[in-house]
Amino acid sequence: MFSATGSFRGCRGASFGQMLPKNLPPTSGSMESNKHQSTFSDPQKRGPDRQGAKWVRPGYAEKPQVSPKVLVQKYNNGETNAVSLLHQLAQLLQLQLEFKETVTTGNVPGFYFAFAVVVDSVQHKTGLGVTKKEARLNAAQLALEDFLPNLGCLKTDLPHASDGPPPLPVKKELSVSDSHPSRAIYERKSSVNLQIPLAVKDQLSKLLNNHPEFSSCGDTTAAFIIKTSSGCEVVALGTGNFNSRDCVSSNGRVVRDSHGVVTARRSLMRYLYRHLLMYFSKNTNLTEKSVFTHNVNSNLLCLKSGITLHLYVNQLPKGAAQIPGNLHLSPLSVATWQVNNEISLHMAVEGKVFCVFSSILDNTASEMISMSTTDKITQWQVLGYQGALLSHFIEPVYVQSILVGDSGGTDIRGMEMSVSQRVEGITSQMPMFYCMIRPLISLVPSVVAPNAGGSQLTCAINWSEGDSSVEVVDGLKGKTVEESPFKSGPALASRLCKAGMLHRFRLVAKEAQRQDLITTSCYRELKMMAKPYQEAKSVLRAYLCQQGFGSWLEKLPEGDNFSG
Repeated sequence: MFSATGSFRGCRGASFGQMLPKNLPPTSGSMESNKHQSTFSDPQKRGPDRQGAKWVRPGYAEKPQVSPKVLVQKYNNGETNAVSLLHQLAQLLQLQLEFKETVTTGNVPGFYFAFAVVVDSVQHKTGLGVTKKEARLNAAQLALEDFLPNLGCLKTDLPHASDGPPPLPVKKELSVSDSHPSRAIYERKSSVNLQIPLAVKDQLSKLLNNHPEFSSCGDTTAAFIIKTSSGCEVVALGTGNFNSRDCVSSNGRVVRDSHGVVTARRSLMRYLYRHLLMYFSKNTNLTEKSVFTHNVNSNLLCLKSGITLHLYVNQLPKGAAQIPGNLHLSPLSVATWQVNNEISLHMAVEGKVFCVFSSILDNTASEMISMSTTDKITQWQVLGYQGALLSHFIEPVYVQSILVGDSGGTDIRGMEMSVSQRVEGITSQMPMFYCMIRPLISLVPSVVAPNAGGSQLTCAINWSEGDSSVEVVDGLKGKTVEESPFKSGPALASRLCKAGMLHRFRLVAKEAQRQDLITTSCYRELKMMAKPYQEAKSVLRAYLCQQGFGSWLEKLPEGDNFSG
């Protein structure tokens, strides 16, 4: 059914050991180096001042005893630069600080490096420069222009970013009113995080109220949410927990992977096709209602400004996201070969998940195999959730945040490591418009309690905005069940199957007057014609292998050689 790109065990790269050192607990050496900070001062030296001694948690540095105002004044006087000031403020205020390499977009001539400052998961404007150092400095200056007013610091004549390429748009802005920025940002994130699960719960209840016999499918719920200034709207939803036994369908009418997130993602693709038809229609009102707009720089469509996409999962997806919270490198070495296998790529085999380096996979005869859901999310955060066919019309569509239901546990560290850290640094290798988008991952109240009487139910539910009712698919057969509220025809092919997606693709190609796509009939050939997408996919899979995470299992081409 699958062919592997290279040998699993030959793909552990030499640089993976550099990824996780920050996840190590403090070692005896690091504790010793901070010993003077982690104990009370010598009472014989301090005498009567002993009661004023300060204890600092072992392995952590003591906060610098200086006010933000003094640091800012030094910056304004030219005694320190923007990068240094950000690091000082981050240590003083206990904020998370990251300089993230990103991409240049828009009408920016020439070649530039691009960096954006991320403070407590909030990404600021992108700074450009002919060198990485200059780009980081410009990014730091742009971030300070947004960040310093929220500190309540009196500042005048704040240095501006150097004259050069214009800053790129801000991906996320927060209005901070509290004098402590990290607290205000946390409260704002919490408010948004409550809106989304409530919207998902409300939509799921509406869909299942008339079909209580399928309510036990809900514990695997995943949903995509569109957020605008007017609020949140659930646009695609899916449930499920199995792969089909019919692994290779020669006509594209069997759904192979019915796990919740995969089902929701294919429902999202139907939503995107629907809005493409609205955009290309000759009806002005429908075009205006579409979520898409034309980008003159790429000659593709993109989501309108102010529209962001978010993903809710009721439980941690299968794979590396479920690694134990105490995962770390060996304290004696950070050699790649000693890294715990949990962070590598995984495969789902008959409902169970195995590391790609596991000897079990060498001996399995099962054909119910797919890459784990966590690995697919990692891929989508680089290639976009639209897939190859839709990339003929639109730029990559990325998720800005992933919200995980908290009923199954409170440890999302594995999710953060597997989705973001494994592909950190890949952006510079990607073709235009493709990059690694690091989502904000957080815990939220669960929509459905886990194991609500049906976690082993083979049925998978799908729905997207505009559907009149849900469709129920037997995950083991990959076909719609007879009892499904929606059935596309007597053959019971799901509306999520590849043949169904090809049909929608042809409708859009016709409306968009894309003759090159209309005259091509083979599903696989149309996917291969999406050159930038295929290039990005090849770069991603080679990168994962080089970094030591293993080989991605490639589907055999026979399953895509159909024409509808």
